[in-house]
Amino acid sequence: MKLYGYFRSSTSYRLRIALNLKGLAFENVPVDLRTGANKDAAFTSRNPFGSLPMLEAGGRDRAQSMALLEWLDEAYPEPAFLPRDIEARYTVRELAYAIATEIHAVNNLPVLKYLKDPLGHSQDEIDVWYRTWLARTLDPVEARLAQLGAGDFLHGDAPGFFEIVLIPQLANARRFDYDLTASPHMTRIEAACLALPAFAAAHPDNQIDAT
Repeated sequence: MKLYGYFRSSTSYRLRIALNLKGLAFENVPVDLRTGANKDAAFTSRNPFGSLPMLEAGGRDRAQSMALLEWLDEAYPEPAFLPRDIEARYTVRELAYAIATEIHAVNNLPVLKYLKDPLGHSQDEIDVWYRTWLARTLDPVEARLAQLGAGDFLHGDAPGFFEIVLIPQLANARRFDYDLTASPHMTRIEAACLALPAFAAAHPDNQIDAT
């Protein structure tokens, strides 16, 4: 397997965590978002979305991180990312997809670049934008975790689908100085995950293209 990604990309971070949790060996192939390498013809001829990550696996180039997580869990069932119980599985997806669709969609790099140029917003204004959309979803996620009485992990005694999506988003939140002091459930889960080798190895600071 080859994982085409960028060290600071939260979606690439998701896949690094997932592959590590599954115990799958992969080659990490950096694609520099800052230079627009993901939009080069050589890359888009393989991935028309021009997005990261892209996973080369099983003779196919696969894009879109959430679809990739679902594919990995079906192709390599153990350890499972999703619980067997349908209601527990729904809860995991409810929270994971809230983060993936409500936060990432409006706060990803192309959107932030567009706010700066051509729309002309300052970096301070963009930072306010970023934190605003974080709060609109992370606050309800924290409230749901409190309702559920979540411990170190959302379900059971090991991380899964939700944690794979949450931890990269919290890393980005910290980069933008988002205040997490009122989020004890999320930060407890974050600490438990970051203590695990699969998450530590996937951290942006530990990637070959980290600068």
